[in-house]
Amino acid sequence: MAATPAEPVEIVRAPTERRNSGTYDIDLLPTIDVLREINAEDATVARAVQAVLPDVARAVDLAVEALRGGGRIHYFGAGTSGRIAGMDAAELPPTFGVPEDLVVAHHAGGAPALGQALEGSEDDADLGRADAAGLARGDLAVGLAASGRTPYVAGALRRAAQAGARSVLVSANPQAALAAEADVHIGVDTGAEVIAGSTRMKAGTAQKLVLNAFSTAVMVRMGHTYSNLMVGVNATNAKLRGRVVTILTEASGRPEEVCAAALARAGGDTKVALVELLTGVDSARAAEELAAAGGHVREALRRIGTTESP
Repeated sequence: MAATPAEPVEIVRAPTERRNSGTYDIDLLPTIDVLREINAEDATVARAVQAVLPDVARAVDLAVEALRGGGRIHYFGAGTSGRIAGMDAAELPPTFGVPEDLVVAHHAGGAPALGQALEGSEDDADLGRADAAGLARGDLAVGLAASGRTPYVAGALRRAAQAGARSVLVSANPQAALAAEADVHIGVDTGAEVIAGSTRMKAGTAQKLVLNAFSTAVMVRMGHTYSNLMVGVNATNAKLRGRVVTILTEASGRPEEVCAAALARAGGDTKVALVELLTGVDSARAAEELAAAGGHVREALRRIGTTESP
């Protein structure tokens, strides 16, 4: 009887696959000490992200350049990386009032892979290329791969280069094989996981921190905040109108009823109402100056000749 051919085996030597010498005894410990070991390792992640902030800044500048030129941002990831990317992209429109297709997340295996593991899809470079088919010159591709070698992400980054789009790789491997495929590599040195190879842990936390910082900084640079307030939110229902009135009150120092009236005159547009409140111009002039300022409240204030600070 002929022997069945063995399945191909690939040995991955990424830092996240190594055993962590600090957690050898984790299965022998009482619950509180298991948690202490996990927490101690988690505490190292923010410092590791801090070390790569110059690379995150370069990625933010590429993203701002892309958006100002009319391009879009596309995230590509598999498994935990793809789910984190999807969460980040989904939360930007309600937080900052941007279009839903401004930042698009592509997950290896599509929607079914968001709720269950479809491990084979991450090894499909052709799938990555297909998911990146909509990339155009002027867009930015952001690939997320804890190991820095995921074929799905490789396919997407190579398709980005063919389209003339710029690209960023976010990994937990400073020596990532795919670094050469990207314009910017954010290689967070999170080291060995508490449980060897479980990249949903420190590597996943690092990706969440990086994407939170990246997308928030992009939105700030694009003028979707005033001070640390979410002035991109538009009042489309009673709950949001209440939230926006609070934002306007915080930003302008004016009474709630005055802010509510300004919001009504602005047709629910938070930025228009804020410019009116801070300058005294009518809502039509506020909207006109905001349009000329590319949506930046502070630039609109400068154009009108007001330099009020929050």
